Amino acid sequence: MKKLIQFALFFAVIILCAIPLGAERAIPLLPPVIAIGFAFLTRNVILSLFCGIYIGALALVDFYSIGTFVKGLFTAVVKISDVYLLKALMDRDHAANVLFLLGIGGMIGVATRSGGIEGIVLKLSRLSKNAVWTQFVTWLLGLVIFVDDYANTLIVGNTMRPLADKHRVSREKLSFIVDATAAPVVSLFVVSTWIGYEVNLIQDSLQAAGLDQSAYLLFLDSLPYRFYAILLLAFIVLSIFMRRDFGPMLTAEQRARKTGKTLRPGSTPLSSRELTEMQVDKGTPKRWYNAAIPILVLVGTVFVGLYLDGMHSLAKTLGNDAAEQAGLRQIIGAADSFRVLLCAALFSSITGIALVVFQKICTLQAALDAWIDGVKSFVIAIVILVLAWALASVIADLKTAEVLTNLTIGILKPALFPLIVFLLSWIVAFATGTSWGTMAILFPLVIPLLTKLAEASALPAAEMSYLLSGTVGAILTGAIFGDHISPISDTTVMSSMFSAVDHMDHVRTQMPYALFVGGVAALLGYLPAGFGWNPFLLLFISFPVIWWVLFVFGKDPEAS
Repeated sequence: MKKLIQFALFFAVIILCAIPLGAERAIPLLPPVIAIGFAFLTRNVILSLFCGIYIGALALVDFYSIGTFVKGLFTAVVKISDVYLLKALMDRDHAANVLFLLGIGGMIGVATRSGGIEGIVLKLSRLSKNAVWTQFVTWLLGLVIFVDDYANTLIVGNTMRPLADKHRVSREKLSFIVDATAAPVVSLFVVSTWIGYEVNLIQDSLQAAGLDQSAYLLFLDSLPYRFYAILLLAFIVLSIFMRRDFGPMLTAEQRARKTGKTLRPGSTPLSSRELTEMQVDKGTPKRWYNAAIPILVLVGTVFVGLYLDGMHSLAKTLGNDAAEQAGLRQIIGAADSFRVLLCAALFSSITGIALVVFQKICTLQAALDAWIDGVKSFVIAIVILVLAWALASVIADLKTAEVLTNLTIGILKPALFPLIVFLLSWIVAFATGTSWGTMAILFPLVIPLLTKLAEASALPAAEMSYLLSGTVGAILTGAIFGDHISPISDTTVMSSMFSAVDHMDHVRTQMPYALFVGGVAALLGYLPAGFGWNPFLLLFISFPVIWWVLFVFGKDPEAS
Protein backbone atom coordinates (compact mmCIF):
# COMPACT_ATOMS: atom_id res chain seq x y z
CA MET A 1 0.00 0.00 0.00
CA LYS A 2 2.85 2.35 0.89
CA LYS A 3 4.51 1.71 -2.49
CA LEU A 4 1.26 2.43 -4.34
CA ILE A 5 0.92 5.75 -2.55
CA GLN A 6 4.53 6.62 -3.40
CA PHE A 7 3.99 5.80 -7.08
CA ALA A 8 0.73 7.79 -7.13
CA LEU A 9 2.45 10.83 -5.62
CA PHE A 10 5.35 10.44 -8.06
CA PHE A 11 3.08 10.46 -11.12
CA ALA A 12 1.00 13.30 -9.66
CA VAL A 13 4.12 15.45 -9.37
CA ILE A 14 5.12 14.57 -12.94
CA ILE A 15 1.70 15.58 -14.27
CA LEU A 16 1.64 18.83 -12.28
CA CYS A 17 5.09 19.77 -13.56
CA ALA A 18 4.33 18.70 -17.14
CA ILE A 19 1.12 20.73 -17.57
CA PRO A 20 2.75 24.20 -17.66
CA LEU A 21 5.58 22.91 -19.88
CA GLY A 22 3.32 21.47 -22.55
CA ALA A 23 3.68 18.10 -24.28
CA GLU A 24 6.41 19.22 -26.68
CA ARG A 25 8.79 20.06 -23.83
CA ALA A 26 7.53 17.60 -21.19
CA ILE A 27 7.78 14.36 -23.19
CA PRO A 28 11.58 14.54 -23.75
CA LEU A 29 12.01 14.88 -19.98
CA LEU A 30 9.98 11.76 -19.14
CA PRO A 31 12.58 8.98 -19.80
CA PRO A 32 15.23 10.24 -17.35
CA VAL A 33 12.57 11.28 -14.81
CA ILE A 34 10.91 7.83 -14.97
CA ALA A 35 14.23 5.97 -14.79
CA ILE A 36 15.59 7.99 -11.88
CA GLY A 37 12.27 8.15 -10.02
CA PHE A 38 11.63 4.42 -10.34
CA ALA A 39 15.20 3.69 -9.22
CA PHE A 40 14.57 5.46 -5.92
CA LEU A 41 11.08 3.99 -5.48
CA THR A 42 11.88 0.37 -6.37
CA ARG A 43 15.65 0.21 -5.76
CA ASN A 44 15.73 -1.98 -8.88
CA VAL A 45 18.04 -0.18 -11.27
CA ILE A 46 17.69 -2.62 -14.18
CA LEU A 47 13.88 -2.43 -14.18
CA SER A 48 13.98 1.36 -13.77
CA LEU A 49 16.37 1.86 -16.67
CA PHE A 50 14.30 -0.40 -18.91
CA CYS A 51 11.13 1.53 -18.06
CA GLY A 52 12.87 4.82 -18.91
CA ILE A 53 14.11 3.40 -22.23
CA TYR A 54 10.65 2.01 -23.07
CA ILE A 55 8.89 5.32 -22.36
CA GLY A 56 11.44 7.10 -24.56
CA ALA A 57 11.16 4.55 -27.37
CA LEU A 58 7.36 4.81 -27.17
CA ALA A 59 7.57 8.60 -27.44
CA LEU A 60 9.56 8.22 -30.65
CA VAL A 61 6.87 6.07 -32.29
CA ASP A 62 4.28 7.90 -34.44
CA PHE A 63 0.64 7.37 -33.42
CA TYR A 64 -2.33 8.12 -35.68
CA SER A 65 -5.09 5.97 -34.16
CA ILE A 66 -5.84 3.45 -31.41
CA GLY A 67 -4.64 0.69 -33.73
CA THR A 68 -1.29 2.33 -34.34
CA PHE A 69 -0.97 3.00 -30.60
CA VAL A 70 -1.39 -0.72 -29.80
CA LYS A 71 1.06 -1.55 -32.56
CA GLY A 72 3.41 1.10 -31.18
CA LEU A 73 3.48 -0.66 -27.77
CA PHE A 74 5.12 -3.64 -29.48
CA THR A 75 7.15 -1.52 -31.91
CA ALA A 76 8.80 0.24 -28.96
CA VAL A 77 10.03 -3.12 -27.58
CA VAL A 78 11.47 -4.06 -30.97
CA LYS A 79 13.11 -0.63 -31.21
CA ILE A 80 14.75 -1.10 -27.80
CA SER A 81 16.37 -4.40 -28.78
CA ASP A 82 17.00 -3.72 -32.45
CA VAL A 83 18.19 -0.12 -32.16
CA TYR A 84 19.13 1.13 -28.72
CA LEU A 85 20.66 -1.95 -27.05
CA LEU A 86 22.55 -2.89 -30.20
CA LYS A 87 23.64 0.72 -30.66
CA ALA A 88 24.94 0.78 -27.09
CA LEU A 89 27.04 -2.34 -27.64
CA MET A 90 28.15 -1.52 -31.19
CA ASP A 91 29.65 1.81 -30.13
CA ARG A 92 33.41 1.31 -30.24
CA ASP A 93 34.13 3.10 -26.96
CA HIS A 94 31.32 1.26 -25.18
CA ALA A 95 32.54 -2.12 -26.45
CA ALA A 96 36.07 -1.28 -25.32
CA ASN A 97 34.74 -0.27 -21.92
CA VAL A 98 32.87 -3.58 -21.52
CA LEU A 99 35.96 -5.59 -22.51
CA PHE A 100 38.06 -3.45 -20.17
CA LEU A 101 35.73 -4.24 -17.26
CA LEU A 102 35.71 -7.96 -18.08
CA GLY A 103 39.50 -8.04 -18.27
CA ILE A 104 39.85 -6.17 -15.02
CA GLY A 105 37.32 -8.45 -13.33
CA GLY A 106 39.35 -11.46 -14.44
CA MET A 107 42.59 -9.94 -13.19
CA ILE A 108 41.03 -9.20 -9.79
CA GLY A 109 39.66 -12.75 -9.63
CA VAL A 110 43.15 -14.21 -10.12
CA ALA A 111 44.72 -11.78 -7.64
CA THR A 112 42.06 -12.66 -5.06
CA ARG A 113 42.22 -16.45 -5.47
CA SER A 114 46.04 -16.41 -5.31
CA GLY A 115 46.07 -14.50 -2.00
CA GLY A 116 47.56 -11.37 -3.58
CA ILE A 117 44.71 -9.04 -2.53
CA GLU A 118 44.89 -10.40 1.00
CA GLY A 119 48.63 -9.76 0.97
CA ILE A 120 48.08 -6.11 0.01
CA VAL A 121 45.51 -5.80 2.77
CA LEU A 122 48.04 -7.11 5.29
CA LYS A 123 50.56 -4.51 4.10
CA LEU A 124 48.11 -1.63 4.14
CA SER A 125 46.78 -2.68 7.54
CA ARG A 126 49.95 -1.23 9.04
CA LEU A 127 48.73 2.21 7.94
CA SER A 128 45.03 1.49 8.34
CA LYS A 129 44.86 0.55 12.00
CA ASN A 130 41.27 1.69 12.46
CA ALA A 131 38.24 2.97 10.58
CA VAL A 132 39.53 6.55 10.45
CA TRP A 133 42.87 5.70 8.88
CA THR A 134 41.29 3.16 6.53
CA GLN A 135 39.08 5.92 5.12
CA PHE A 136 42.01 8.31 4.87
CA VAL A 137 44.20 5.77 3.04
CA THR A 138 41.28 5.24 0.62
CA TRP A 139 41.11 9.00 0.02
CA LEU A 140 44.89 9.16 -0.41
CA LEU A 141 44.91 6.35 -2.96
CA GLY A 142 42.16 8.22 -4.80
CA LEU A 143 44.53 11.19 -5.15
CA VAL A 144 47.45 9.04 -6.27
CA ILE A 145 45.53 7.30 -9.09
CA PHE A 146 44.84 10.51 -11.00
CA VAL A 147 45.37 9.45 -14.60
CA ASP A 148 41.88 8.02 -15.24
CA ASP A 149 38.60 7.85 -13.31
CA TYR A 150 37.82 4.26 -14.38
CA ALA A 151 41.25 3.04 -13.29
CA ASN A 152 40.81 5.04 -10.08
CA THR A 153 37.54 3.36 -9.07
CA LEU A 154 38.88 -0.05 -10.04
CA ILE A 155 42.12 0.06 -8.07
CA VAL A 156 40.95 1.97 -5.00
CA GLY A 157 37.64 0.13 -4.59
CA ASN A 158 39.01 -3.38 -4.95
CA THR A 159 42.17 -2.74 -2.94
CA MET A 160 40.49 -1.09 0.03
CA ARG A 161 37.28 -3.14 0.23
CA PRO A 162 38.68 -6.01 2.33
CA LEU A 163 40.38 -3.54 4.67
CA ALA A 164 37.22 -1.47 5.01
CA ASP A 165 35.29 -4.63 5.91
CA LYS A 166 37.90 -5.52 8.50
CA HIS A 167 37.62 -2.14 10.25
CA ARG A 168 33.84 -1.95 9.91
CA VAL A 169 33.67 0.88 7.39
CA SER A 170 30.37 0.58 5.55
CA ARG A 171 30.45 -0.24 1.85
CA GLU A 172 28.34 2.90 1.35
CA LYS A 173 31.08 5.10 2.84
CA LEU A 174 33.77 3.26 0.89
CA SER A 175 31.94 3.71 -2.42
CA PHE A 176 31.36 7.39 -1.63
CA ILE A 177 35.07 8.03 -1.06
CA VAL A 178 35.92 6.04 -4.21
CA ASP A 179 33.37 7.94 -6.32
CA ALA A 180 34.25 11.33 -4.86
CA THR A 181 37.98 10.90 -5.56
CA ALA A 182 37.59 9.60 -9.12
CA ALA A 183 36.23 12.23 -11.52
CA PRO A 184 36.99 15.22 -9.23
CA VAL A 185 40.66 14.24 -8.95
CA VAL A 186 41.08 13.33 -12.62
CA SER A 187 39.40 16.56 -13.70
CA LEU A 188 41.75 18.68 -11.58
CA PHE A 189 45.05 17.13 -12.63
CA VAL A 190 46.68 18.57 -15.74
CA VAL A 191 47.87 15.14 -16.92
CA SER A 192 44.91 12.77 -17.29
CA THR A 193 42.63 11.12 -19.82
CA TRP A 194 40.16 13.99 -19.36
CA ILE A 195 42.31 16.99 -20.21
CA GLY A 196 42.48 16.49 -23.97
CA TYR A 197 38.73 16.13 -24.22
CA GLU A 198 38.08 19.17 -22.02
CA VAL A 199 40.61 21.42 -23.77
CA ASN A 200 39.25 20.44 -27.19
CA LEU A 201 35.72 21.38 -26.11
CA ILE A 202 36.95 24.70 -24.77
CA GLN A 203 38.91 25.38 -27.97
CA ASP A 204 35.91 24.66 -30.20
CA SER A 205 33.61 26.86 -28.11
CA LEU A 206 36.13 29.73 -28.15
CA GLN A 207 36.35 29.53 -31.93
CA ALA A 208 32.55 29.47 -32.22
CA ALA A 209 32.40 32.58 -30.03
CA GLY A 210 35.09 34.32 -32.08
CA LEU A 211 37.48 34.61 -29.13
CA ASP A 212 41.21 34.55 -29.80
CA GLN A 213 42.35 32.92 -26.56
CA SER A 214 44.40 29.89 -25.53
CA ALA A 215 42.10 27.02 -24.55
CA TYR A 216 44.76 25.46 -22.36
CA LEU A 217 45.43 28.67 -20.42
CA LEU A 218 41.70 29.11 -19.91
CA PHE A 219 41.57 25.54 -18.62
CA LEU A 220 44.28 26.41 -16.09
CA ASP A 221 42.56 29.68 -15.14
CA SER A 222 39.37 27.71 -14.41
CA LEU A 223 41.04 25.41 -11.85
CA PRO A 224 40.38 27.67 -8.80
CA TYR A 225 36.75 27.85 -9.94
CA ARG A 226 36.25 24.08 -9.66
CA PHE A 227 34.51 24.71 -6.36
CA TYR A 228 32.50 21.49 -6.17
CA ALA A 229 35.45 19.17 -6.88
CA ILE A 230 37.81 20.95 -4.47
CA LEU A 231 35.25 21.29 -1.68
CA LEU A 232 34.16 17.66 -2.01
CA LEU A 233 37.74 16.46 -1.53
CA ALA A 234 38.03 18.70 1.54
CA PHE A 235 34.65 17.51 2.85
CA ILE A 236 35.85 13.89 2.83
CA VAL A 237 38.97 14.66 4.88
CA LEU A 238 37.01 16.75 7.39
CA SER A 239 34.36 14.06 7.74
CA ILE A 240 37.00 11.39 8.31
CA PHE A 241 39.08 13.13 10.99
CA MET A 242 36.15 14.87 12.68
CA ARG A 243 34.45 11.45 12.85
CA ARG A 244 31.23 13.04 11.67
CA ASP A 245 28.53 11.77 9.33
CA PHE A 246 24.90 12.72 8.79
CA GLY A 247 21.81 11.50 6.97
CA PRO A 248 21.63 8.01 5.44
CA MET A 249 25.43 7.73 5.55
CA LEU A 250 25.37 8.07 9.35
CA THR A 251 22.84 5.22 9.54
CA ALA A 252 25.04 3.04 7.32
CA GLU A 253 28.17 3.81 9.32
CA GLN A 254 26.40 3.15 12.64
CA ARG A 255 25.21 -0.21 11.32
CA ALA A 256 28.72 -1.15 10.21
CA ARG A 257 30.47 -0.02 13.40
CA LYS A 258 28.02 -1.51 15.87
CA THR A 259 27.01 -4.73 14.11
CA GLY A 260 29.90 -5.37 11.73
CA LYS A 261 27.45 -5.52 8.81
CA THR A 262 29.21 -3.45 6.18
CA LEU A 263 26.34 -4.13 3.76
CA ARG A 264 22.69 -3.36 4.42
CA PRO A 265 20.81 -6.61 5.15
CA GLY A 266 18.83 -7.61 2.06
CA SER A 267 20.91 -5.44 -0.29
CA THR A 268 22.21 -6.61 -3.66
CA PRO A 269 25.88 -5.69 -4.14
CA LEU A 270 26.81 -4.71 -7.69
CA SER A 271 29.49 -7.39 -7.75
CA SER A 272 28.51 -11.01 -7.40
CA ARG A 273 29.66 -13.43 -4.74
CA GLU A 274 32.01 -15.16 -7.22
CA LEU A 275 34.41 -12.32 -6.41
CA THR A 276 33.38 -10.92 -3.02
CA GLU A 277 33.11 -14.33 -1.39
CA MET A 278 36.01 -15.97 -3.21
CA GLN A 279 38.01 -18.03 -0.73
CA VAL A 280 41.78 -18.39 -0.63
CA ASP A 281 42.89 -21.97 -0.10
CA LYS A 282 44.58 -22.72 3.22
CA GLY A 283 48.34 -22.71 2.94
CA THR A 284 48.31 -20.32 -0.02
CA PRO A 285 51.07 -17.73 0.50
CA LYS A 286 49.71 -14.20 0.92
CA ARG A 287 52.22 -12.50 -1.38
CA TRP A 288 51.22 -8.87 -1.88
CA TYR A 289 53.12 -8.54 -5.13
CA ASN A 290 50.84 -11.07 -6.84
CA ALA A 291 48.19 -8.33 -6.78
CA ALA A 292 50.48 -5.28 -6.78
CA ILE A 293 52.43 -6.26 -9.91
CA PRO A 294 49.33 -6.72 -12.14
CA ILE A 295 47.96 -3.41 -10.83
CA LEU A 296 51.29 -1.69 -11.52
CA VAL A 297 51.31 -3.25 -14.99
CA LEU A 298 47.82 -1.82 -15.47
CA VAL A 299 48.83 1.69 -14.36
CA GLY A 300 52.16 1.57 -16.18
CA THR A 301 50.55 0.38 -19.39
CA VAL A 302 48.02 3.20 -19.15
CA PHE A 303 50.78 5.81 -18.76
CA VAL A 304 53.03 4.35 -21.48
CA GLY A 305 50.09 3.52 -23.72
CA LEU A 306 48.65 7.04 -23.51
CA TYR A 307 52.03 8.48 -24.43
CA LEU A 308 52.69 6.11 -27.35
CA ASP A 309 49.14 6.27 -28.68
CA GLY A 310 49.12 10.06 -28.35
CA MET A 311 52.42 10.34 -30.21
CA HIS A 312 51.13 8.06 -32.96
CA SER A 313 47.92 10.08 -33.25
CA LEU A 314 49.77 13.41 -33.42
CA ALA A 315 52.27 12.07 -35.93
CA LYS A 316 49.42 10.84 -38.09
CA THR A 317 47.51 14.12 -38.01
CA LEU A 318 50.24 16.77 -37.64
CA GLY A 319 53.42 15.03 -38.78
CA ASN A 320 56.42 13.54 -37.00
CA ASP A 321 58.16 16.86 -36.31
CA ALA A 322 55.08 18.36 -34.64
CA ALA A 323 54.56 15.20 -32.58
CA GLU A 324 58.14 15.29 -31.29
CA GLN A 325 57.76 18.93 -30.24
CA ALA A 326 54.42 18.40 -28.51
CA GLY A 327 54.15 18.65 -24.73
CA LEU A 328 53.10 15.79 -22.48
CA ARG A 329 49.61 17.21 -21.93
CA GLN A 330 49.00 17.55 -25.66
CA ILE A 331 50.27 14.02 -26.27
CA ILE A 332 48.03 12.46 -23.62
CA GLY A 333 45.11 14.53 -24.83
CA ALA A 334 45.49 13.11 -28.33
CA ALA A 335 45.51 9.47 -27.16
CA ASP A 336 42.60 7.06 -27.49
CA SER A 337 42.09 6.34 -23.79
CA PHE A 338 39.60 3.49 -24.29
CA ARG A 339 41.97 1.56 -26.54
CA VAL A 340 44.79 2.08 -24.05
CA LEU A 341 42.64 0.93 -21.11
CA LEU A 342 41.63 -2.20 -23.00
CA CYS A 343 45.26 -3.08 -23.73
CA ALA A 344 46.18 -2.37 -20.11
CA ALA A 345 43.45 -4.73 -18.85
CA LEU A 346 44.70 -7.48 -21.18
CA PHE A 347 48.34 -7.05 -20.14
CA SER A 348 47.47 -7.00 -16.42
CA SER A 349 45.35 -10.17 -16.78
CA ILE A 350 48.16 -12.03 -18.58
CA THR A 351 50.65 -10.83 -15.95
CA GLY A 352 48.45 -11.95 -13.06
CA ILE A 353 47.92 -15.42 -14.52
CA ALA A 354 51.61 -15.85 -15.40
CA LEU A 355 52.70 -14.86 -11.87
CA VAL A 356 50.59 -17.41 -10.04
CA VAL A 357 51.28 -20.21 -12.54
CA PHE A 358 55.08 -19.73 -12.52
CA GLN A 359 55.08 -19.66 -8.71
CA LYS A 360 52.97 -22.84 -8.74
CA ILE A 361 50.38 -21.19 -6.50
CA CYS A 362 47.69 -22.24 -9.00
CA THR A 363 47.62 -24.49 -12.00
CA LEU A 364 46.89 -22.84 -15.31
CA GLN A 365 43.36 -24.27 -15.24
CA ALA A 366 42.75 -22.99 -11.69
CA ALA A 367 44.03 -19.54 -12.65
CA LEU A 368 41.74 -19.45 -15.69
CA ASP A 369 38.79 -20.57 -13.51
CA ALA A 370 39.55 -17.71 -11.10
CA TRP A 371 39.74 -15.34 -14.07
CA ILE A 372 36.32 -16.51 -15.30
CA ASP A 373 34.84 -16.10 -11.80
CA GLY A 374 36.15 -12.54 -11.74
CA VAL A 375 34.59 -11.86 -15.16
CA LYS A 376 31.22 -13.26 -14.02
CA SER A 377 31.21 -10.96 -11.01
CA PHE A 378 30.75 -7.90 -13.27
CA VAL A 379 27.94 -9.19 -15.47
CA ILE A 380 25.16 -7.42 -13.56
CA ALA A 381 27.06 -4.15 -13.60
CA ILE A 382 27.68 -4.43 -17.35
CA VAL A 383 23.96 -5.02 -17.95
CA ILE A 384 23.25 -1.80 -16.05
CA LEU A 385 25.90 0.07 -18.03
CA VAL A 386 24.47 -1.11 -21.36
CA LEU A 387 20.98 -0.05 -20.29
CA ALA A 388 22.33 3.33 -19.13
CA TRP A 389 24.00 3.84 -22.52
CA ALA A 390 20.78 2.85 -24.29
CA LEU A 391 18.84 5.36 -22.18
CA ALA A 392 21.40 8.05 -23.06
CA SER A 393 20.82 7.26 -26.75
CA VAL A 394 17.04 7.58 -26.31
CA ILE A 395 17.52 10.87 -24.47
CA ALA A 396 19.73 12.15 -27.29
CA ASP A 397 17.09 11.26 -29.91
CA LEU A 398 14.43 13.08 -27.88
CA LYS A 399 16.77 16.10 -27.55
CA THR A 400 16.21 16.13 -23.78
CA ALA A 401 19.36 18.14 -23.05
CA GLU A 402 18.37 20.85 -25.53
CA VAL A 403 14.95 21.12 -23.89
CA LEU A 404 16.55 21.50 -20.45
CA THR A 405 18.94 24.10 -21.78
CA ASN A 406 16.22 26.12 -23.51
CA LEU A 407 14.11 26.12 -20.34
CA THR A 408 16.83 27.94 -18.41
CA ILE A 409 18.81 29.81 -21.05
CA GLY A 410 16.44 32.79 -21.04
CA ILE A 411 17.12 33.72 -17.39
CA LEU A 412 20.87 34.11 -17.80
CA LYS A 413 22.39 37.39 -16.60
CA PRO A 414 26.13 38.22 -16.81
CA ALA A 415 26.75 38.31 -13.04
CA LEU A 416 24.64 35.19 -12.45
CA PHE A 417 26.11 33.35 -15.42
CA PRO A 418 28.54 31.03 -13.51
CA LEU A 419 25.88 30.10 -10.93
CA ILE A 420 23.14 29.32 -13.45
CA VAL A 421 25.53 27.43 -15.72
CA PHE A 422 26.69 25.35 -12.73
CA LEU A 423 23.07 24.48 -11.90
CA LEU A 424 22.29 23.79 -15.55
CA SER A 425 25.29 21.46 -15.82
CA TRP A 426 24.11 19.66 -12.71
CA ILE A 427 20.57 19.20 -14.07
CA VAL A 428 21.70 18.00 -17.51
CA ALA A 429 24.27 15.55 -16.05
CA PHE A 430 21.74 14.26 -13.53
CA ALA A 431 19.14 13.68 -16.25
CA THR A 432 21.48 12.20 -18.85
CA GLY A 433 23.93 10.36 -16.58
CA THR A 434 27.02 11.58 -18.42
CA SER A 435 29.46 14.30 -17.42
CA TRP A 436 31.31 14.19 -20.75
CA GLY A 437 28.04 14.40 -22.65
CA THR A 438 27.00 17.38 -20.53
CA MET A 439 30.23 19.19 -21.31
CA ALA A 440 29.81 18.48 -25.02
CA ILE A 441 26.25 19.83 -24.96
CA LEU A 442 26.86 22.99 -22.94
CA PHE A 443 30.20 24.35 -24.16
CA PRO A 444 29.02 25.17 -27.72
CA LEU A 445 25.92 26.88 -26.29
CA VAL A 446 27.20 28.64 -23.19
CA ILE A 447 30.50 30.25 -24.24
CA PRO A 448 29.08 31.97 -27.36
CA LEU A 449 26.07 33.08 -25.31
CA LEU A 450 28.34 34.60 -22.65
CA THR A 451 30.20 36.47 -25.38
CA LYS A 452 26.95 37.92 -26.73
CA LEU A 453 25.80 38.93 -23.25
CA ALA A 454 29.16 40.58 -22.60
CA GLU A 455 28.92 42.55 -25.85
CA ALA A 456 25.33 43.59 -25.18
CA SER A 457 26.18 44.68 -21.63
CA ALA A 458 29.50 46.32 -22.67
CA LEU A 459 31.36 44.37 -19.99
CA PRO A 460 34.98 45.42 -19.29
CA ALA A 461 37.68 42.96 -20.35
CA ALA A 462 38.60 42.17 -16.73
CA GLU A 463 35.01 41.28 -15.87
CA MET A 464 34.67 39.13 -18.97
CA SER A 465 37.89 37.33 -18.02
CA TYR A 466 36.72 36.11 -14.60
CA LEU A 467 33.23 35.35 -15.90
CA LEU A 468 34.74 33.19 -18.64
CA SER A 469 37.02 31.32 -16.21
CA GLY A 470 34.17 30.88 -13.73
CA THR A 471 31.82 29.62 -16.45
CA VAL A 472 34.32 27.05 -17.72
CA GLY A 473 34.86 25.85 -14.15
CA ALA A 474 31.10 25.73 -13.60
CA ILE A 475 30.53 23.49 -16.62
CA LEU A 476 33.39 21.12 -15.86
CA THR A 477 32.59 20.62 -12.19
CA GLY A 478 28.80 21.02 -12.45
CA ALA A 479 28.80 18.05 -14.81
CA ILE A 480 30.60 15.98 -12.17
CA PHE A 481 28.13 17.15 -9.51
CA GLY A 482 25.16 15.95 -11.56
CA ASP A 483 26.95 12.71 -12.36
CA HIS A 484 27.50 12.01 -8.66
CA ILE A 485 23.81 12.00 -7.79
CA SER A 486 22.55 10.27 -10.93
CA PRO A 487 21.83 6.55 -10.60
CA ILE A 488 22.16 6.20 -14.38
CA SER A 489 25.75 7.51 -14.48
CA ASP A 490 28.40 5.03 -15.66
CA THR A 491 31.04 6.24 -13.18
CA THR A 492 28.53 6.00 -10.32
CA VAL A 493 27.71 2.45 -11.44
CA MET A 494 31.39 1.52 -11.53
CA SER A 495 31.98 2.96 -8.06
CA SER A 496 29.21 0.67 -6.78
CA MET A 497 30.66 -2.20 -8.79
CA PHE A 498 34.24 -1.99 -7.57
CA SER A 499 33.18 -1.30 -3.97
CA ALA A 500 30.70 -4.21 -4.16
CA VAL A 501 27.75 -2.28 -2.75
CA ASP A 502 24.07 -2.11 -3.65
CA HIS A 503 23.92 0.58 -6.34
CA MET A 504 20.91 2.44 -4.95
CA ASP A 505 22.39 2.30 -1.44
CA HIS A 506 25.45 4.06 -2.86
CA VAL A 507 23.36 6.71 -4.62
CA ARG A 508 20.99 7.22 -1.68
CA THR A 509 23.78 7.74 0.88
CA GLN A 510 26.02 9.80 -1.41
CA MET A 511 23.30 12.16 -2.62
CA PRO A 512 22.91 14.26 0.60
CA TYR A 513 26.67 14.79 0.76
CA ALA A 514 26.90 15.77 -2.92
CA LEU A 515 23.89 18.09 -2.62
CA PHE A 516 25.33 19.76 0.48
CA VAL A 517 28.75 20.36 -1.08
CA GLY A 518 27.06 21.40 -4.34
CA GLY A 519 24.93 23.89 -2.41
CA VAL A 520 28.01 25.39 -0.76
CA ALA A 521 29.75 25.56 -4.15
CA ALA A 522 26.73 27.33 -5.65
CA LEU A 523 26.01 29.85 -2.88
CA LEU A 524 29.52 30.57 -1.58
CA GLY A 525 31.36 29.87 -4.82
CA TYR A 526 29.66 30.58 -8.13
CA LEU A 527 27.21 33.22 -6.90
CA PRO A 528 29.84 35.65 -5.49
CA ALA A 529 32.35 34.61 -8.20
CA GLY A 530 30.01 36.09 -10.78
CA PHE A 531 30.36 39.45 -9.01
CA GLY A 532 34.15 39.33 -9.14
CA TRP A 533 35.09 37.73 -5.81
CA ASN A 534 38.48 36.04 -5.73
CA PRO A 535 38.02 32.24 -6.03
CA PHE A 536 40.76 31.49 -3.49
CA LEU A 537 39.04 33.74 -0.95
CA LEU A 538 35.74 31.95 -1.63
CA LEU A 539 37.38 28.57 -1.02
CA PHE A 540 38.90 29.93 2.18
CA ILE A 541 35.42 31.01 3.33
CA SER A 542 33.78 27.72 2.31
CA PHE A 543 36.05 25.37 4.28
CA PRO A 544 34.95 26.64 7.75
CA VAL A 545 31.30 26.46 6.66
CA ILE A 546 31.70 22.78 5.78
CA TRP A 547 33.50 22.19 9.10
CA TRP A 548 30.70 23.95 11.02
CA VAL A 549 27.91 21.93 9.36
CA LEU A 550 29.72 18.67 10.06
CA PHE A 551 30.35 19.71 13.67
CA VAL A 552 26.77 20.82 14.36
CA PHE A 553 24.74 18.32 12.33
CA GLY A 554 27.13 15.38 12.11
CA LYS A 555 27.51 12.61 14.65
CA ASP A 556 30.20 10.10 15.49
CA PRO A 557 29.03 6.68 14.17
CA GLU A 558 30.75 4.98 17.09
CA ALA A 559 29.03 7.11 19.73
CA SER A 560 26.34 5.35 21.71
